[in-house]
Amino acid sequence: MNRRSFLTRALAMAPLLALSSPSDLLASFEERALSFYHTHTFKELSIVYFKNGSYIPKALTTINNFLKDFRTGDMHPIDPVLLDLLHDLRQAAGTKEFFEVISGYRSPQTNTMLKNSSGGVASHSLHMLGKAIDIRLPSFNTGRLHKIALGFQRGGVGFYPQSDFIHLDTGNVRAW
Repeated sequence: MNRRSFLTRALAMAPLLALSSPSDLLASFEERALSFYHTHTFKELSIVYFKNGSYIPKALTTINNFLKDFRTGDMHPIDPVLLDLLHDLRQAAGTKEFFEVISGYRSPQTNTMLKNSSGGVASHSLHMLGKAIDIRLPSFNTGRLHKIALGFQRGGVGFYPQSDFIHLDTGNVRAW
């Protein structure tokens, strides 16, 4: 093996070597699946999006389409890190239940409309970048789900008890 080939392979393995334990290495190859029910379109989706150590491009496209802006039909790539956060949240909650999706991707037009008609919508919402989602688990206490998400310290977590959902995003760690 020449030096260039060795360096290329070594760099490709670097993320795996950084894992803290053998169980972390095994977890990086576990199959990851999610199930959704969209509260506005009434559609359902159950899908494996990660397998054999890789994201599945076709599955990501299907998820992007499912979480598109239901008002405009605009689609945007959803951050796979957000999907992993949802996967981990569902596991920590100890359920295989589907997430009810209140809001996934939002086009700039939809975000502006929501900002002008209701409070609590950020001008530069991470929903517009495919890095945020508003969800609940139907038979799981949303306040408890919020506390679990806060414990991850992996992005923004908002709690909307009046509407019974939480906001998750892959931005800076913060809470409201």
